[in-house]
Parts: sequence; structure tokens; C-alpha cells
Amino acid sequence: GVSPEELKGSRRTRTIAQPRQIAMYLMREETDASLPQIGAELGGRDHTTVLYGYERVRARLEQDDQFKREVMLLKSQLYGDT
Repeated sequence: GVSPEELKGSRRTRTIAQPRQIAMYLMREETDASLPQIGAELGGRDHTTVLYGYERVRARLEQDDQFKREVMLLKSQLYGDT
């Protein structure tokens, strides 16, 4: 897994960037937080970065069934059965 510190950090390797984008997506879908608020929580990122990450995850969910199962499993672990 990726630690909260890594999600908030500046590293942009795929092993950190993808979980960070999933976090952006879930924060947008599961909370009332604005894009700037999500960016602030994830290390002071710009709202356009959050929007980009959200859209990348949303598009991939529509195209990649394995990725969709992984995100659904993560949601289940975070929020209980959904």
C-alpha cells in the first residue's frame, strides 16, 4: 500500500501517482469536498491536478474491468459493503 505521507508527497512515480488519483476520485465521489479542498488535503495540489486525476480514474473505470474491481474492493474496505 501507499502511506498517507506518500499520497501527500511530491513524488510522481506510477506506484504513488495512481493511488493518489484513486484517492482524488474517491474523495470527490464520497465527500462534499471541493476540488481545491481535495488538493489541499493531498499535499497542496492545484484543483486542476485533482480534476485531471479524477477524470483519469473515471475514464479508466469505464474501460478496465479489473481496475473497476480493484476500486470497488477498496471502497468496500473503506466504507463497508457498497
